[in-house]
Amino acid sequence: MSEYNSQDRATQTSLVVRYAPLVKRIAYHLMARMPPMVLVDDLIQAGMLGLLDAGRNYDPTQGASFETYAGIRIRGSMLDELRRNDWAPKSVHRKVRDVTEAIRKVENAMGRDARDQEVMKELGMNPDEYYKLLQEAAVFRMTNLEDVGLDDEAIHQGLGEPQSTPLSELQDDDFRNGLSRAIAALPERERLIVTLYYDNELNLREIGTVLGVSESRTSQLLSQALLRLRARMKTWVT
Repeated sequence: MSEYNSQDRATQTSLVVRYAPLVKRIAYHLMARMPPMVLVDDLIQAGMLGLLDAGRNYDPTQGASFETYAGIRIRGSMLDELRRNDWAPKSVHRKVRDVTEAIRKVENAMGRDARDQEVMKELGMNPDEYYKLLQEAAVFRMTNLEDVGLDDEAIHQGLGEPQSTPLSELQDDDFRNGLSRAIAALPERERLIVTLYYDNELNLREIGTVLGVSESRTSQLLSQALLRLRARMKTWVT
């Protein structure tokens, strides 16, 4: 039996000691995206539970390294903890659905990427209202990723090539392949932001520096990219 499958207390202690830095790294990376009321200790505690769960369920015959597998389970456990604490008001949930539908309608009608002004017109919003909504959606994005239909793990996997992976049991193949294609078809700047955020794990401030825009504008663009993905993944996202 693999050391990672053992439920022996000594093995679990060894796992915690060896991979605690991974848990903390993921926790602090998520903290850079969170509202101020989120406590890093809560994320670390949830991540440790995810690590132990990974230790119990890891199957080395699937081909993925333990660290890769554990990273996904740790991040997933932290996101589960965040979803249990919903900071986004119902009005934001509703508006996010409205923006998603507006993007879908415009892109279906135009056969290309929806532009900001077109989405605003469809929604009957002025620029101030629209960009304020995108900023509000940032909190929704971080604490309700599952409701957006595109969680952190799904985006991360979707950044890869549209083919099966050793971790295919964690994500439906058709969904992942469709998501990969949808990410590739994003407008160039939005695609870059999604890649830097999920694949390279840069925070919003760092991405803003790369792009030469403010952190708040980067947050808006990331929210817009995820809403665009949600609109394009309507077949899979309810």
